[in-house]
Amino acid sequence: MEVKVEPTQKLLSDDGNNHFGNYGAVKGVHSGHNGVGNGRKPRSDTQSNNVVLSCHDINYLVKTKVKKQKVFKPILKNITAVFEPGMNAILGPTGSGKTSLLDILAMRKDPNGMSGQVLIDGAVPPPDFRLISGYVVQEDIVMGTLTVRENLTFSASVRFRKTVSKADKKRRVQEVIEELSLQDCAETKIGNVYIRGVSGGERKRTNVGMELITRPNILFLDEPTTGLDASTANSVIMILSKLAQRGRTIILSIHQPRYSIYRMFDKLHLLSKGETVYHGKANKALDYFKSLGYHCEEHNNPPDFFLDVINGDSFAISSIDDELGAVEEGKPKTEPVPPKDLGDVFLKTQAYMTMKSKADEIYETFLNVEAAGGAKVSYPTSFLRQLFYVSGRATKNILRNPKSSYMQVIVLAFIAVIVGLIYFQIDKSASSGIQNRVGAFFFVVTNMIFGNVSANEVFIAERTIFLHESAGGFYRVSVYFFSKVFCDLLPMRIVPTFLFAAITYWMIGFRPDAAASFIYALTLIATAVSASSLAFLLGACFNILAIANLMIAMAYVFMMIFGGLLINIASLPSWVQYLQYLSIIRYAMNALSINELRDQEFCDPPVANTTQNCIEGNDYLETQGISFTDWAMWENIVAMGALTVVCLFLTYVRLRNIPRFK
Repeated sequence: MEVKVEPTQKLLSDDGNNHFGNYGAVKGVHSGHNGVGNGRKPRSDTQSNNVVLSCHDINYLVKTKVKKQKVFKPILKNITAVFEPGMNAILGPTGSGKTSLLDILAMRKDPNGMSGQVLIDGAVPPPDFRLISGYVVQEDIVMGTLTVRENLTFSASVRFRKTVSKADKKRRVQEVIEELSLQDCAETKIGNVYIRGVSGGERKRTNVGMELITRPNILFLDEPTTGLDASTANSVIMILSKLAQRGRTIILSIHQPRYSIYRMFDKLHLLSKGETVYHGKANKALDYFKSLGYHCEEHNNPPDFFLDVINGDSFAISSIDDELGAVEEGKPKTEPVPPKDLGDVFLKTQAYMTMKSKADEIYETFLNVEAAGGAKVSYPTSFLRQLFYVSGRATKNILRNPKSSYMQVIVLAFIAVIVGLIYFQIDKSASSGIQNRVGAFFFVVTNMIFGNVSANEVFIAERTIFLHESAGGFYRVSVYFFSKVFCDLLPMRIVPTFLFAAITYWMIGFRPDAAASFIYALTLIATAVSASSLAFLLGACFNILAIANLMIAMAYVFMMIFGGLLINIASLPSWVQYLQYLSIIRYAMNALSINELRDQEFCDPPVANTTQNCIEGNDYLETQGISFTDWAMWENIVAMGALTVVCLFLTYVRLRNIPRFK
């Protein structure tokens, strides 16, 4: 089953404020910048437009296996609800479907298995609703090497139109910092495994701030108090409550909040096994359950009480006399409330009837409004502008991670010196000249190959950030791809490899020719880049570093076998020889061998009364099945370039196809 899709009401204007018509979605919101698209100053939060989100008969099924047979398991069942401006909390025990419902409301759920309709102000959300709403995930996803202010500035830079001045962006960032009480840590880095950063509460508030930059009139939060202590969680929810009081519609899923947090909720939606057991005002929930025979004892936390009722662990006082008697005798006189299907019970209550009437009115309006065609929300910034800011952030991240960036250069330079000393000023004798050179080639090439295994971390280390930001409309997938590839290849692969080539070429004593040294460096760079591209591909395909490392190691070992040194390729069966065309090591070895050995003669020192022993480099190349024409060397370099292009293309395709939604 799929979600019913209807055309969106037309936009009335596109001046930076995308306004929907009478029943349009999210008034005053556009692609992450409201009221600033035309260069005007950002409007005050007190001017937020009231947004009503409703869902109608939402069902969600997932495929699972029971006794080796595929069956559909219901996660949500006939959910109908209306969420108005204010604090709307979705509460329920683990596995009740809280996050699934939140994701469906935010249009971040895979539509397969879903049915029903989600409306915003009586209209279908635009196709890219993610661009005009805020969504704070459960995990804290911000760049650890950037400060709080830099993270917020990045969000503003990629989500505001270029017509918004830098001063306005800076002013908006400062407003968010003050709204979230982040003044004391604004210039502090978020922190990662190498850097000590801000506290958990400050990190969570920064996550919220990344979304608030755009002033979305509707904000979704998945378990915003996870990992926070009681006091910090309370302060985070208090800030959200203040934002809700200014007209925002805030919808959050939460598991078991303390009472001080619960009392800040305006509306409560309780779930049990995918069914609604209560939807209404939070301060009326206790009275509702009391009317069903469930009495919350004094000093008991209401959310805990609700979960006990839902899980069937609650006891109800049978009568006032029993309650008084229990106190007098010092022992409880309670009896379990007979089991009830709370979902069915709720459908017969006045609370449900009131909510259903309002939802039906919204849906009827939706059906009666003539569709004017789907309006697609576009990115507020261009490809090049996004590339500039995302690349700038990637560069800062590299420079502020010395253990993973500078060490790449230092280690490679150190290995270059070691290799240079081992093969220092290699001789040109017939007995060892060619062998030592080929051995040096193999050592150098394999070092280039295995030295760039770290490239598979590029799309694994920041995978969660990429998925969240691309799903949230921060930037295009192509922007992230090009920024990461360029910012990794140049400083981490090309520059260190050029330094390695400059050290080893003259220390080893290869052919003293400037053109030959250039080709040597170019070949090593092509080797490093093609190896890194393969690592990019595997890093994009696997989200577990250990598996990616295993796969890349297997690929490199396979390439070593067909590299030309461990076995003579010409001696293999013809059908096996074709595998050499997949070996980066083979191409690199061929190019280096042609560059160094072609038209060279290797002779042992002359001995009296004996014929001098000499070997032609061309003869050796011929015995190895290596063509040594002028174009043959460039063929190998071009082949590595072709492999690079193929791997990068497949990497991009994989990034585009990674599911953004659950």
